[in-house]
Amino acid sequence: MKYPILVIFTLFSFYLKGQNTIVRGTVTDAQTNQTLPFVSVSFPGTPIGTTCDKNGKYVITTGKTYTQLKFSYVGYQTVIRTIIAAKEQTINVKLVPDVQELAAVKVSSGKKKRYTNKDNPAVELIRQVIAHKNSNRMQSYDYTEYEQYEKLEFSFINVSEKLSQKKIMTPYKFLLENRDTTNFPGKSLLPVYLEEKLTQTYYRKNPEFTKKIVEGEKKVNIVNFVDEEGVNNYLNRMYSEVDIYSNNIFLMTNQFLSPIADAAPAFYKFFITDTIEVDNKKLVELSFTPRNGNDMLFEGLIFITLDGRYGVEKARLTINKNINLNWVRGMSVDLSYEKSTDDRYHLGKSDMKASFGFSKNGDRGIFGDRTIIYSNYRINHPLPDSVYKGPIVTVQAVRQGEEFWTHSRGRDTLTSVEANVYKNIDSLQTMPSYRRTMDLINFFAVGFKSFGPVEVGPWGNLYSFNPIEGTRLRVGGRTTDAFSTRYYLETYEAYGFTDKRFKYLLSGAYAFNNKSIYTFPNNYIKATIQRDTRIPGEEIAFEQDDNFLLSFKRGVDNKYLYNDYYKLDYVNEFENHFSYALGFKSWKQSPAGALDFIDEPNGVPQSVPELTTSELSLNLRYAPHEQLVQGKLYRIVIPSKYPIISVDYRQGVKNLFGGEFNYKNLRFELDKRFYLSQIGFADLSLEGGYLFGQVPFPLLNISQANQTYTYDANSYSLMNFLEFVSDHYASAKVDYCLNGFLLNKVPVLKKLKWREHITFKTLYGGLRDENNPLLHPSLLQFPVDQTGAAETYSLNKAPYTEAGVGIANIFKIFRVDLLERFSYLDHANVSRTGVRVSALFDF
Repeated sequence: MKYPILVIFTLFSFYLKGQNTIVRGTVTDAQTNQTLPFVSVSFPGTPIGTTCDKNGKYVITTGKTYTQLKFSYVGYQTVIRTIIAAKEQTINVKLVPDVQELAAVKVSSGKKKRYTNKDNPAVELIRQVIAHKNSNRMQSYDYTEYEQYEKLEFSFINVSEKLSQKKIMTPYKFLLENRDTTNFPGKSLLPVYLEEKLTQTYYRKNPEFTKKIVEGEKKVNIVNFVDEEGVNNYLNRMYSEVDIYSNNIFLMTNQFLSPIADAAPAFYKFFITDTIEVDNKKLVELSFTPRNGNDMLFEGLIFITLDGRYGVEKARLTINKNINLNWVRGMSVDLSYEKSTDDRYHLGKSDMKASFGFSKNGDRGIFGDRTIIYSNYRINHPLPDSVYKGPIVTVQAVRQGEEFWTHSRGRDTLTSVEANVYKNIDSLQTMPSYRRTMDLINFFAVGFKSFGPVEVGPWGNLYSFNPIEGTRLRVGGRTTDAFSTRYYLETYEAYGFTDKRFKYLLSGAYAFNNKSIYTFPNNYIKATIQRDTRIPGEEIAFEQDDNFLLSFKRGVDNKYLYNDYYKLDYVNEFENHFSYALGFKSWKQSPAGALDFIDEPNGVPQSVPELTTSELSLNLRYAPHEQLVQGKLYRIVIPSKYPIISVDYRQGVKNLFGGEFNYKNLRFELDKRFYLSQIGFADLSLEGGYLFGQVPFPLLNISQANQTYTYDANSYSLMNFLEFVSDHYASAKVDYCLNGFLLNKVPVLKKLKWREHITFKTLYGGLRDENNPLLHPSLLQFPVDQTGAAETYSLNKAPYTEAGVGIANIFKIFRVDLLERFSYLDHANVSRTGVRVSALFDF
């Protein structure tokens, strides 16, 4: 399962039961009768409280017999109202402005007019903010350094209080009773993930470089069936640091247009709603809202300084309920800036909150809160060049004492509930019943059943079928860290009931860095013996071809290979995500099914039982700033704007361990995602290869076809297996997602929150005369069908091209693509059009 957070939603969301005392109401301004957002509401002398929403509404609940309720808001006089304990009631409150604390002047208009940017003072003001962006952001300084404390917390929403009273949950009572009712209005939170980090950041403008040194990190997590670092990467990607001065703000794996982006006036409506004076500072309160409520845009408030710099002093960013964003029931970002000695404003605090869930009302699900405190700014103090060299992120220290964290938290001390999270989850990890539960989840989510030093699986490959083997059963397993942190063993055995052959794998690895070979960074040597079937050319596209879901294929699928592999690999990955791999492979290929190896050296066809090849390889890969989520069967690259470059070189050596061929094969690949703000993103993949030497067709570059009914971005959906071979080729693949930009404008369709995709794939290549079996009868002849018609071709005529349109986010999971093939339509058994389906969990 690629996204374990979906399992968390399913297994740990519960319903809130009623409380004895429920108070709700609306808070308004006593003079203007306008509602007041984010007013603090609490029971005096207790930590129990909440805040009003953006419409001034609040709900607060308690099982205690409190009789007073306190309302406080910056710039207004505090109010305490009497309530009746153990009763549901409505208390509406009017707050009176405190003229000594805040002088406010309301700016209003008379007759309501049609909104326009022309002659709009709010738009003129935002254009001044845009014009002054570069001078107000941190990157305007030559050198900047600051300290950054951050806290990331996740909690389950509204876990039933009666749950802790059940006998089966008695051992977990200490965990279930650790609740927070103050951080999310009207909800009860059960914290299950807490991370703290202290980082020193150094920025240099020329040459531009940003370096972060982690001076301390502390975290606990209730879920332990995926790698902790991967979860951390994914959560921090969702809750990215917010820079309002950037044109685009990346949150929840999507790009949101900043309200002060260069193009903001074309996508937002702006209104001047207040001018205020706080601490002798004149500010303009500017509210904004999307022109289209379904687009990836914010709504909220920003406060602009009137000192000639037009800087942001404070901002509140929220989202519209109609936005094309999955699973997110609410999200807000609060930014506050502090004035420095040079009269500019530096970000002092960022607080992002979001709730997730399946139900529309958000009564159950997960709540996340990331708070960042910025302090100790130093401006234009150059440091030695050595400070700005090396990895972008350096972990200087992780484990620190409590005194370190007390000092580092500064203004953001932990609540008693948060402090208990560390102790409670550490205790939970030692409980046998909890470990058994996690083991069960691990089996269904990851596919392996653990037995201490050994784990058996994966269950997804237990049963499959194909035309050659018929029904195929497979059982396997491997050792875990409990067996050894240096030595790793893996094996499986499979049997086909039609070909009546056993297949197997035996593999052993040694980790030089004393770390699991399944997690980044790898540094190991591995030896493998394997006998199995394979579709020619599909070893890269489908690494687990015996997965049950890949058993269903279209068209003719009867040409396979039996392979006997002997491999030795060394893999070394570095923290900067540069890696290299050295390999040796000796293998025998023999035809299976309708595939035959036939040559005609003397004009007479003769059968060749097998090919023997010995190959040396070198692979180089560089993925700057790459972030990963890893499991025991997969490694998911979290998409980013940075490219991934790989170079693969393979050398065939004749007479080495029986090798029959000399050749050189060079391949280059570049993958990159382009973020296009409000009009989506595009994934581009460029690939090229050249083979030097004369080889039979199984050793040529066999184009990656896809005869399954699933959409695969890396292969050609309307190409048949073994249809094209080449000794030189170049390809381009583009998958452009508009992210609902067009469908969000259609009145009926916008409610479905579908997302458009446009795909285009082309492959150009050829076959030199020396590798053409028609000119060299001693080479293996290209495969033909039962009538003798050709089924394998070269690409000398024209490029292969296919394109399609797709609709994604159907039921928030599925994607359907309609594809069309534009070339080589005269080939046997080809489909000009096709429909492919895929599934993806994404925000």
